[in-house]
Amino acid sequence: MRILFLCTGNSCRSQMAEGWARHLKGDVVEAWSAGIETHGLNPHAVRVMAEAGVDISGQRSKTVDDVAGIAFDVVITVCDHAHESCPLFPGGTRVVHHAFEDPPRLARSARTAAEALEHYRRVRDEIRAFVEGLPENLSAAPALEERT
Repeated sequence: MRILFLCTGNSCRSQMAEGWARHLKGDVVEAWSAGIETHGLNPHAVRVMAEAGVDISGQRSKTVDDVAGIAFDVVITVCDHAHESCPLFPGGTRVVHHAFEDPPRLARSARTAAEALEHYRRVRDEIRAFVEGLPENLSAAPALEERT
């Protein structure tokens, strides 16, 4: 199953989701990530994923145009903006929305660097829990919104 994780800038949440999917579900899922635009790979996302044993440092920030030639079975939008701006995908590609909070935005209110990283770790762990249920939770989870 080919899955694209889509967010606004493909710098943090979608990158973490791709990393988790490759690490945990590489035998059943072919994972990709992209953004509506590119913001570069977030170094804090790289750091907290490395703490969990997943190296995403070789991934790069991409737009949907960069992955346009790939036939995805499912596109999972991981932020509200990407869901609202999601382009149409050809064929039978399902678009499923499961939003995660934005660690960089949450970290802006942190008083220390350690406090800022806690936001990244929490979202990282929430994404891991979601990815652990793939691909089964794509059809079974009532909280997911689907559009074709």
